[in-house]
Amino acid sequence: MPRENKDRRPSLRLKAVEIDTYRENVAYLHRNCSLYRAEGFQALSKIELHHDGRRILAVLNVVDDENIVGPGEIGLAEQAFAQFGQPEGAAVEVDHASPPASMEAVRRKMAGDRLSHEDFIGIARDIRENRYSKVEIAAFLVAVSQTGLDRDEILHLTRAMLETGERLEWDEPLVADKHCIGGIPGNRTSMLIVPIVAAHGMLIPKTSSRAITSPAGTADTMEVLARVELSPEELHEIVRRHRGCLAWGGTARLAPVDDILISVERPLGLDSPEQMVASILSKKLAAGSTHLLLDIPVGPTAKVRGMDQALSLRKRFEYVGDRLGLHLEAVLTDGRQPVGRGIGPVLEARDVMQVLEQDPDAPEDLRQKALHLAGRIIEFDPDVRGGQGYSIARDILESGRALARMNDIIDAQGRNPDPPAPGRLTFEITADKPGYVAAIDNYRMARIARLAGAPLSKGAGVDLLRKVGDRVEAGEPLYRVHAEVPAEYRFAREFATRDSGYRLSPEPVEPFIPMDF
Repeated sequence: MPRENKDRRPSLRLKAVEIDTYRENVAYLHRNCSLYRAEGFQALSKIELHHDGRRILAVLNVVDDENIVGPGEIGLAEQAFAQFGQPEGAAVEVDHASPPASMEAVRRKMAGDRLSHEDFIGIARDIRENRYSKVEIAAFLVAVSQTGLDRDEILHLTRAMLETGERLEWDEPLVADKHCIGGIPGNRTSMLIVPIVAAHGMLIPKTSSRAITSPAGTADTMEVLARVELSPEELHEIVRRHRGCLAWGGTARLAPVDDILISVERPLGLDSPEQMVASILSKKLAAGSTHLLLDIPVGPTAKVRGMDQALSLRKRFEYVGDRLGLHLEAVLTDGRQPVGRGIGPVLEARDVMQVLEQDPDAPEDLRQKALHLAGRIIEFDPDVRGGQGYSIARDILESGRALARMNDIIDAQGRNPDPPAPGRLTFEITADKPGYVAAIDNYRMARIARLAGAPLSKGAGVDLLRKVGDRVEAGEPLYRVHAEVPAEYRFAREFATRDSGYRLSPEPVEPFIPMDF
């Protein structure tokens, strides 16, 4: 039963509930709890927990199973329990949470009003402090997606997300970074650009995300080779010593509001260009970047499907970046197909290391795109003339300096002593007629790789055996799928068999063009 104190509200014993609620603070209360009945708590309402000067907000779930929580207990899911930082058994006071004041601004946005910087700051602070439920966050995201943001609103949102998180400081005039807006499987150019640029001597602290809906993020792929969960202190030490890193950005609390928004945005399939600009630039500025190269792939199955859309997006990035003091260059790249051969953490890591080791089997499209992008970043260096960057990047790669720097970074982050192998369960999809590969469906290839188990199964994914421009005969393999779990093998096979994702042409097709096509 709840403990009572004459000077305080009734309290409940705190219990840790081992449930991953994915970036949402959730509390659990038994239906027969006397406090639940007396206070009129309802499922999915927001409550406030207090103990020893600490406070946390959570969404309430009501349970009937005493194995989860008993009538005298209040349970917190993994994230909320870690944030609260109080021991199990602590006497916790529970109260109704006041609604977030900034919801009024969200309602105005839903009606089509233009919001101010103060409105966005209020929304960002309330989201950071877990005053919003996922339903309320979804309302904000839908309002942004449906009514849109003008360029000043994008600037306000970017500033708000930046100002409600931590920022890394490097005390150097030039801190480089590179980012791709996504939508292209493979495309693991960052893992080549970082060692090339760092070997040139420029600072490039690359903090990357894990996959949410894609078969692999940079952090997932780098984790095949090395530890990526670094404390801010470790990250600083590695970057100071080796001029670069390839780490997961989640431990540094850089623009944490963006992480929370993404956790709701992606399952809903929302990906507005305005939100994308604010998301990317707030993260880059929080990481201390002064110079950013932005990769915008354009293709019929890419995130950006036409040149008009690409140019409009580039203008938005340039407007916000310029006003926040970020030197930004956006390049348009070939998004007709995945980049490299591998799709999935192990296969993508293999491609990267083949390029660094100058293996004759290394995917040439990945090599060329990485060299072009690295060259553009090297040209941020005031001592490098325009047009020299590509040749400098190529020399660094071919001399072995990029491989040496990558090995230094891997060892500093903590080399994986037992890297995983490609999944042992495999099948191949073959061409049903002769011809030339004219297009490869990015979305379908990513979906097949995810059905096969990527990124959770590191060895799962798709190995592309033919790329755009290649000649193929009937019955020859187009790609090979790897899986580690029989059920995922079956899911991927059924999906791939219905539609290979490849389009063949009887006439030769222009092959891959790295950028500025």
